[in-house]
Amino acid sequence: MTLQIIPTSPIDGQVPGTSGLRKKTHVFQQPHYLENYVQSIFDGIGGVVGKTLVLGGDGRYFNAQAAQVVLRMASANDAAKVIVGQNALLSTPAASRLIRKRGANGGIILSASHNPGGPDGDFGVKYNIANGGPAPEPVTSAITQAAAGITQYCILTAQDVDLSQPGLQDLHGMEVEVVDPVADYASLMEELFDFAAISALFQSGFTLRFDAMHAVTGPYASAILEDRLGASPGSVLNAVPLPDFGKGHPDPNPIWAKDLMDVMMGSDAPDFGAASDGDGDRNMIVGRGCYVTPSDSLAVLAANATLVPAYADGLKGVARSMPTSQAVDRVAEAQGLDCYATPTGWKFFGNLLDAGRATLCGEESAGTGSDHIREKDGLWAVLFWLNILAKRRMSVAEILADHWARFGRNYYSRHDYEALDTATAEALINDLRDRLPTLPGTTAGPLTMTEAEDFAYDDPVDGSRTTGQGLNIRFDGDARVMLRLSGTGTEGATLRVYLERFDAEALDLDAQAALAPVAAATEALTNLRARTGRDAPDVIT
Repeated sequence: MTLQIIPTSPIDGQVPGTSGLRKKTHVFQQPHYLENYVQSIFDGIGGVVGKTLVLGGDGRYFNAQAAQVVLRMASANDAAKVIVGQNALLSTPAASRLIRKRGANGGIILSASHNPGGPDGDFGVKYNIANGGPAPEPVTSAITQAAAGITQYCILTAQDVDLSQPGLQDLHGMEVEVVDPVADYASLMEELFDFAAISALFQSGFTLRFDAMHAVTGPYASAILEDRLGASPGSVLNAVPLPDFGKGHPDPNPIWAKDLMDVMMGSDAPDFGAASDGDGDRNMIVGRGCYVTPSDSLAVLAANATLVPAYADGLKGVARSMPTSQAVDRVAEAQGLDCYATPTGWKFFGNLLDAGRATLCGEESAGTGSDHIREKDGLWAVLFWLNILAKRRMSVAEILADHWARFGRNYYSRHDYEALDTATAEALINDLRDRLPTLPGTTAGPLTMTEAEDFAYDDPVDGSRTTGQGLNIRFDGDARVMLRLSGTGTEGATLRVYLERFDAEALDLDAQAALAPVAAATEALTNLRARTGRDAPDVIT
C-alpha cells in the first residue's frame, strides 16, 4: 500500500445542485474528476481525520469502482472508519438511518437518484451530514469553494476492498465495516408500522404489485413486503438492481412506470400498486384504477397518521416544498397543525425535523418522509399506505374520495420541459421574474392574477434566508402556477411548470381538464410554446 499525494487543479462545473453533484457517467470517469470532488468534500467539511463515514450507492454503472476510490481516499485522509453497504449498495433512506443509528460524522451516497444509469446515463455524489440529511447550504458552499481552489488530493494505492461479505477489514489503518444494507432499515420499519395488521391484510387476500425498477429498493422490498409481511411471492417486480436499471428510467411516475400503470388500470388489477426510484427515496402510489399524486399522498398520510403506531400521538407539524400542492395545508388547518412551505430540496426540511417543528414532510416530485430519518423514503411511504389500508379496510380510490369529500380537492399537475437550451430557459424565467411586480390585477388568458412572487424562504429555526426559489403566481378562483428550473438534470435545462386549482364541489374531474384554464393562463403569460419550440411538455405527472 502506498499513500499518494496527487497534484491537481480545479475542474469547471463541480458545483453541487439540489441534491449533490450530478453529471454524465463519462464525466465522472474522466481522470481526476471523481477524486477532485471527493477531496473537495473532505476539505469542505474540515477534513475527515478520526471521523466515521457511511458509504453506499444505488448500484448504477460505476458505483462499485467509485466506492473503492472513496474508500482509498478516506484512508489516505486519515478517516478512522467507513461503514459501507455490502457490494457498495445502500439506499438513500437506509444510509440516513445508518448515519443516525451509528453516530457517524456523515456519509457519501453514490447516486443520481431517479436519473437514468449506464455508461451513457448519469452518476452522482452526495454528502449527508451527521443528522443523516443532505448537506445544507453552508456545507455545499464550503465544498464548492474547496473544489474551486483544489491543488491536490490524497489517495491510497491498494487492492480493492472485498465488499461481498459483511465483516471488518483494515485498509492502511482505517477500519472498513461491510454491513447488510437491508437489516437496520427493515428493523426500523418494523418499529414504526403495525406489521401484524399489514400481514393480516395480505392474509385476507389483498394483492400488491411493487415495481422496484431494477433499482436499489428491490432487496429492501423483497425482504420486507414478501419475507416479513407475507405478500405473495412475485409481488415485487424488477427486484434485482442492475447497473443500467434494465435500460429503464428509474423515476416512479406514470410515464416511466408505464408497465405498472397499465396493470393497475386493467380489469384484473391488484388492490395496490407502488414503485420506487433509483436510490429508494421516492415513491409512486397507485390504486386499482386510480393514480395518487404525490401531493395528495402527503395529505392522506397526514390526515390518517394516528392509525400508524409511530404517529399515534399526533403530528408536531407538516411541511411541503413550495411547488407541492396545498392539499396538506388544508389537513393541517383542520387539525390545528403548523404547516411550512420550503424551497425544493430535502435539506430544507432538516432544521424543522431536528427542531421538532414537523413530523411529516413531502415534495411533489414523489418524495415523502418523516422524522424517522432525514431523507425522503420511498418504501416507508408504501408501508404507511399499507398500514392505513389495513386499518381502514377501504380501497385506495375510496380513501381518496373520502379525503376529497372532507377537505376538497387540489387538482394538480407538473409539466416538465427537458433538455431545453439553457440560455432560452433562463431568459424565459428571468423575463417573467422582471414582470412580477406588474402582474397582480392584470389578466392572463381566462384568469386574473392576484399575487406574484419570486419565492424566498426564511428558515424559522436558524433565521437563514434563501431566495430565488421559483416563481409563484396566484389567480382568482384559488388557482396558481409555479415555474422553476430544476437542479437535478445533467443535460441542458429542465423547466418545471406546476399547475394547481382547488375545487370543493367537483371532485371527480380529469385533472388536465380541471387545470385547462390555468394552463391557458400560463401560456398567455409566458408564450412558452413559441419560446421553447415545444408543442407540449416532455413529461406530465
